[in-house]
Parts: sequence; C-alpha cells; structure tokens
Amino acid sequence: MAQRCRNGVCRKGIKTGIFNDIWNKITGKPATTTTTGFEAPVFQTVNVEAVLKEMAAKKGGGGNYKVSIVDLLKLLGLDSSLNARKKLADELNVHAGEHGSAEQNIALHKAVLAKLAANGGKVWRV
Repeated sequence: MAQRCRNGVCRKGIKTGIFNDIWNKITGKPATTTTTGFEAPVFQTVNVEAVLKEMAAKKGGGGNYKVSIVDLLKLLGLDSSLNARKKLADELNVHAGEHGSAEQNIALHKAVLAKLAANGGKVWRV
C-alpha cells in the first residue's frame, strides 16, 4: 500500500481485515505502523488485558474471552460466526483442525493473542 506522509512522519495505509477490526476495538485506532525515515516501525503499546477486563466488567461478564475466540469476538462486538472465524483463520494463516473445531478455535485464539503481542499489546499468558 502507498504511504502517506505528513510533517515527515509516514504511515502505512490502513489495512482491512478481521484482525485489524480486533485491534481497532481494543485500541480505538486502526492497526498501522509509523515510521520516520529508515527506522524500524514503532508500534503502539496497549495493555490488552486491562482493556478487555474493563470491557467485560462494563458488559457484566464477557464469557470466557481469555481462552475462547468466540467469546473474545463477542466481547469486542464483532462477528463470531463460523464464516468470520474462517476468514480470520485465513488472514492469520491458521490451519489447525476443521473449521469450527475446538482445535482450530484454540489455535485461532492463540494466534490472535500472539499477533496482538507482536503489535505492542500486553496480553496474558496462555
């Protein structure tokens, strides 16, 4: 994607996808990286665990979002259907078990947490 620059700071174009929807719901901002010149990308740091805990408290629960991809997506107000999880699995290159199986859902949840952590998110141990 093309980069847009303003005042010497360039931002990669905002990506679309389910993971970016997850990131946006947690941070309130699209998942983008910021670079200046030839430096490595600087990612936004966010305490994912604290944000989700607060969201769950406001909703009176949150289910089992710490281990369930379905409950995590529901907590964030995102589509948790099998079709949405298939798309997310493709996006994150998760190919464990049949679509919708416990094996795939567990692997998908772990992949989402890993990607959140890779983008500067502080997550709980899984």
